[in-house]
Amino acid sequence: MLIKLKIFRFDPEKDETPYYQTFKVEADPMDRLLDCLNRIRWEQDPTLSFRMSCGHGVCGSDGMRIDGICGLACQKLVKRFKEEVLIEPLPVFRVVKDLVVDMVPFFEKYLSIKPHLLTKTSPPDQERKQSPEDHKLFEEAIRCILCACCTASCPVNQNKETEDYVGPAALVRAFRYLFDSRDEGSEERIALLDQKNGAWGCQTRWKCTEVCPKEIPVTKQIGQIKKRIYDAKQPKE
Repeated sequence: MLIKLKIFRFDPEKDETPYYQTFKVEADPMDRLLDCLNRIRWEQDPTLSFRMSCGHGVCGSDGMRIDGICGLACQKLVKRFKEEVLIEPLPVFRVVKDLVVDMVPFFEKYLSIKPHLLTKTSPPDQERKQSPEDHKLFEEAIRCILCACCTASCPVNQNKETEDYVGPAALVRAFRYLFDSRDEGSEERIALLDQKNGAWGCQTRWKCTEVCPKEIPVTKQIGQIKKRIYDAKQPKE
């Protein structure tokens, strides 16, 4: 089948404003949009810029907005689309070139929630053990591949007045450690999250959950963080 890809183009070194360019690609219905993008770069325009790595929905590097919805190009089959597909960079982020965006602010927010175990006791001779039941509490959260589709889709992050909101991806990782039985830094974590740009920045709009390529219940987990913060503030009997 013949498919058209209308692609956002912008090279800040030579373009004054962004524009769209349409490419025609012969594709099998079971091809992925990533295959089509690669074919364009290999056969039609080697200057087309986009990120990719594994091509199998594991690395999260090929996040982009496809027909208005953020997702991974490697997960989208050609047969799901009509004759023309609109391909744009992830919103919220500064465009570096074409479909490549600056992810530095995203990872700065991610690092701000301390995405690692906080411990006070001396490390054991072997690993810090955990029961399967305790592991299940955050099992879904560890599927996150940091593709930033949730953050780019979040109406709060898209609002200039609330762009300092840490974002759903960072909060999913915070959830992962806040509910990890091996972590010993709950008080420190709750203090980090109990902020207007932390967990309370979430307006429960569900866009993050809708677009997550790993089907993580992002909004639900942010709600559980809020409840954990609330419970921690209650007077102890």
